[in-house]
Amino acid sequence: MNKLAPSFLNIFLSLGLTCIAAGSILAVVNNVTSELIIVSQKTKIENALKVVLPDFDNHLVDDAFWVKLAEGDSLKVYPAKKNGETVGFAVESNSKNGFSGEIKVIVGLDTQGKLINYKVLAHIETPGLGSKMEEWFRSDKNQRSVIGKDLSRGDLRVTKDKGDIDAITGATISSRAFLEAINRAYAAVVENDWDASSGATNKEGGEE
Repeated sequence: MNKLAPSFLNIFLSLGLTCIAAGSILAVVNNVTSELIIVSQKTKIENALKVVLPDFDNHLVDDAFWVKLAEGDSLKVYPAKKNGETVGFAVESNSKNGFSGEIKVIVGLDTQGKLINYKVLAHIETPGLGSKMEEWFRSDKNQRSVIGKDLSRGDLRVTKDKGDIDAITGATISSRAFLEAINRAYAAVVENDWDASSGATNKEGGEE
């Protein structure tokens, strides 16, 4: 019995030290991974901003602000400027009504309320169907494209809902959610007291 006690203690200490070491390694890996994810997401947004907006010379990330929508949640708005003049807005928008879940997009609007371009940031829609939204809604074929649409004239809707945008074949729910995200982006700009006729905005900031 006396010989077993030291042996058991050694095993216990060895296992304890192994667990502590493993936990420390996992913590370090998790910290490094989290930082890499943050950097990756920031780079993704910065690249998307260049796609959806006209040429600008201000620091969009520094000038961004949050706008609270009527339904309660908030969207992030990036005011694009060139030589001190506002040339458009980019909005990180979303819809939780996709077929499989949330759809996240970033939408670029000019100072007249027209949609410049968009970029899908994230979705979990069905591959081959809802996933087509990245290219479907910029296609010149039939009535698919939302590029150049004037959102000041009203919300964008699919043709099945008496709108003028063709839904993705076999993915009407995904299409509705995508357009909802686009419409919410424009709503955020309007909530910011932006006058679509003049491109003027009465607010320079918002909650962080």
